[in-house]
Amino acid sequence: MLLKSLNVKCCNCGGDYISEFPKCPVRVKEVEKTEPEHVDAPAELSFPPTFSVSEIKNKQRRHLMFMKLKQEKRKVMNAPPKEVPKTIENQRVYDETTVNPEDEEVAFDEGTDEFSAYFNRLTNPKVLITTCDRPRGRTVRFCNQLATVIPDAHVYYRRGLALKKVIPQCIARGFTYLMVINEDRKVPNGMVLCHLPDGPTAHFKVSSVRLRKEMKRRGKDPTEHSPEVILNNFTTRLGHSMGRLFAALFPHDPQFVGRQVATFHNQRDFIFFRFHRYIFKNEKRVGIQELGPRFTLKLRSLQKGTFDSKFGEYEWVLKRHENDVCRRRFNL
Repeated sequence: MLLKSLNVKCCNCGGDYISEFPKCPVRVKEVEKTEPEHVDAPAELSFPPTFSVSEIKNKQRRHLMFMKLKQEKRKVMNAPPKEVPKTIENQRVYDETTVNPEDEEVAFDEGTDEFSAYFNRLTNPKVLITTCDRPRGRTVRFCNQLATVIPDAHVYYRRGLALKKVIPQCIARGFTYLMVINEDRKVPNGMVLCHLPDGPTAHFKVSSVRLRKEMKRRGKDPTEHSPEVILNNFTTRLGHSMGRLFAALFPHDPQFVGRQVATFHNQRDFIFFRFHRYIFKNEKRVGIQELGPRFTLKLRSLQKGTFDSKFGEYEWVLKRHENDVCRRRFNL
């Protein structure tokens, strides 16, 4: 009433402020500009940031809302690719002697080396297993269990004979391998593996020996079937020679009926031996059961020809602290 009595005019159009303000064209345009434009709502409303699915008490409704929320997160957020962790194995320094399966020089060497007669099926493996002088019970049991793993293996006591006298007798009786298990403080700690009749001879350090009775959840004793042989990660020329050395211990054709497999796995120049049996649970699921024994080998030296500690020619000898400069450099 006070504004009408004072006859106040509109500053935009000059009309009466009270009666004509709603009809003022200038003010109407300003009001229209300040009003937000109508935006069509999206077909699918996104969940608010403070939304919690756990607040929904209905179980089925809560599950449906959770699945919708999960689908929205998959659409909006694309997870970055999973990074491959850096390990000593995948950061390994490249070795120039790494074997290429298509290399003609490697194929020629394999056709003329000491194991060519075995791989050409001209000879069958026959192994003699013996020990050092006066072996203890644990070493004897270890040799007996190795004889059950390797087909056509025979255990003989050494009786103080020198290896230079044992090797000619083995060759005369048709043995293709001589395996000697050494011990220290009643524990097996070394292995000499000599391929007959022309060598080579490998000397290993033996560690982490576990016999069958010392293993938990082991299977029954192995059968007389010839096992399969798996050689893993022998990539260099030296490792390739070690793989052929182990492969020639077993017969050419494995008997799959026995479901047994012997594995030599090389990792950081340590050779892990495991002996398993396949267990078929159903048509799609297969399990494995360890039979034992298990042990770890570390190559100390590789000698040309048969065993000769004085005048033997060595192809490779492990040098102490050789890998201290670079831990990512391996020989096998």
